[in-house]
Amino acid sequence: MDVKKMSDFKYMIGRNEASGMNTGVDVYASSALMEKMQKDRTLQQAVNTATLPGIVGNVLVMPDGHEGYGFPVGGVVAFDAEKGIISPGICGFDINCGVRLIKTNLGYKDVREKVGQLSDELFRSIPSGVGSRLNIGFTNRDLERIAAEGVSYVIEKGFGFEGDAGRTEENGRMEGGDVEKVSKEARSRGLHELGTLGAGNHFLEVQKVEKIYNERSATAYGLSEGQAVVMVHTGSRGFGHQICSDYLRKLEVYNREHAVKLADPELSYARVGTKEADDYLGAMKSAVNYAFANRQIITDSIRKSFERVFGRSADALGMEILYDLAHNIVKLEEHTVEGRKSKVYVHRKGATRAFPEGSKHIPTEYRAVGQPVLIPGSMSTSSYVLAGREGSMKETFGSACHGAGRVMSRHQALREIPESRTFEELKKKDVEIRVRSRKLISEEAEWAYKSVDDVVKVVEKADIAMLVSKNTPIIVAKG
Repeated sequence: MDVKKMSDFKYMIGRNEASGMNTGVDVYASSALMEKMQKDRTLQQAVNTATLPGIVGNVLVMPDGHEGYGFPVGGVVAFDAEKGIISPGICGFDINCGVRLIKTNLGYKDVREKVGQLSDELFRSIPSGVGSRLNIGFTNRDLERIAAEGVSYVIEKGFGFEGDAGRTEENGRMEGGDVEKVSKEARSRGLHELGTLGAGNHFLEVQKVEKIYNERSATAYGLSEGQAVVMVHTGSRGFGHQICSDYLRKLEVYNREHAVKLADPELSYARVGTKEADDYLGAMKSAVNYAFANRQIITDSIRKSFERVFGRSADALGMEILYDLAHNIVKLEEHTVEGRKSKVYVHRKGATRAFPEGSKHIPTEYRAVGQPVLIPGSMSTSSYVLAGREGSMKETFGSACHGAGRVMSRHQALREIPESRTFEELKKKDVEIRVRSRKLISEEAEWAYKSVDDVVKVVEKADIAMLVSKNTPIIVAKG
């Protein structure tokens, strides 16, 4: 594979017709991050994806990219809206896994004074771990409404503030969610998982705004040094996972019937406009709306936990949503490609939308500075808030990285990173930890991930997004 270095933050793999590639691959990485990508199948998976029909522009790999199911996590690819394809594997299993940041008017000292009580309250109120459930009285009819209406429906049911939907990507609802395209098994899994974190890399953190890089953007976002904020990272739980599994099986049949040749069977797809593609999109949008609603219900639990600990209303505590965005999703968008405006289905897998200032698709109050881009780190490291830049529209279909990106499999991390090492690091950094499965301490240790500091530096150098704030953990709650 011929990998060419284009700059200190970008590499390119040229189109190779002999390998069946229909386009090239752009990789955004430093030399150190590129070296890590070359140790697994990240680049090969990107090249395999470049053989698919209907691709518009190059396949893109973000600096947090690593091997995934068929397509790299940290990958972006767009397909023509009429002649392209839709691929469940390229979207990913955890549909609309995403991040939400909630502001407070509390300072670091306020939280430290009650850190144990607040940690316990949050951990008690928001179930986490494999198969975690929360019975809040929702019926199958409620689930249908959530799949179609997303955040607005759960706010109507009392889970949130009126303005919350407007601070959420797509206003918390993708039009076209169709629960009729969702299996009974997926619905059964989803009904009692609303309001729960799940396991793996999902988490809830109370963070301190450690450093402000850009005062203008920080002021627009309502961030200041020393402020306490809350970050939530979770998705559509078993509901979305089951939808992806169901449609991967269906598309195996579709690909056989249509004699589709694939560089990797995990890249199964359906042509845009077919029943199979339309059915998947209806189900996927249901999972997107479910995930937005899930983070909304968790937000309500967070607010109530803060109210109980600090004795003031969430409104008095300034607990507004800064933003909520997805990083596993397929979206129909308009982008300029080779000088022409084109409608394309952008598949983002472990990649975050990063629209620039002036975009009509972001909240009015942020249009002068660009969309908030939320980049979580690993358990004991920093997270970042960035602002989308115009370069994202020119380079990456309006996309940025989504986190640090793994460098170790979970099995390797369990073998090589003792729990004690992580606990010592958390203690040294004065981070309060609550975790249901102790093995997760090793699986999610900072050494199992790339440096999030290095990842966001690449994004900034590429003019994809601009640093706004660096946040450090005070409390971490995981499954």
